[in-house]
Amino acid sequence: MTNDHGQTTPSGTLANGDLTTVVTSADAIPVTAESDPGAPHGYAGELKAMLIDTETLSAKIRQLAEAVAADHTDDKPPVLVCVLKGAVMFLTDFVRALPMPAELEFMAVSSYGSATSSSGVVRILKDLDRDITGRRVIIIEDIVDSGLTLSWLRKNLDSRGASSIDVVALLRKPAAVKTDVHVKYIGFDIPSEFVVGYGLDYAERYRDLPFVGLLAEHMYR
Repeated sequence: MTNDHGQTTPSGTLANGDLTTVVTSADAIPVTAESDPGAPHGYAGELKAMLIDTETLSAKIRQLAEAVAADHTDDKPPVLVCVLKGAVMFLTDFVRALPMPAELEFMAVSSYGSATSSSGVVRILKDLDRDITGRRVIIIEDIVDSGLTLSWLRKNLDSRGASSIDVVALLRKPAAVKTDVHVKYIGFDIPSEFVVGYGLDYAERYRDLPFVGLLAEHMYR
């Protein structure tokens, strides 16, 4: 299928004619004993399916980078704020696909709550190293789940005098969102299942997988 820019979309369907590709559970490729994409990376038998493959991720990241660059009108390059740790892999590929200069900053935040859900009460573990007054800031997020932490982060950065703040999120779980937070660029809308890989972890495992997979239930229950 093709999107509104005449480019082929690797999988799923486009939501509302924009950049966002909708991926459902039916799009996931089940893991079998003969075909286990986690096995070459040391995770044999730990995934139940592959949700988004490496090639599809790469194509989407190029689309996102081109869209961000097309919207940039400032004289200065944008400041990309990467939310550690999950967004590091996404940031690395995104900035290399971006057809314009950019400056990088990193933040680490901790949201109080359970291991799998956020309360929205946040503390900063690592702050920015520079002043962002008057700059276009682009928050780079791996996944929007409840949206509570992202909502807090947007407000925090806005209070520092940025000229504008946009969010680029590789993944979003629409059914899990608990607060209205504007995300201008979204790669994929995905089902509310336990996803790992491409920076996403469970107990610090699976970040190194080059694709997004669904974690087998026996690994976390």
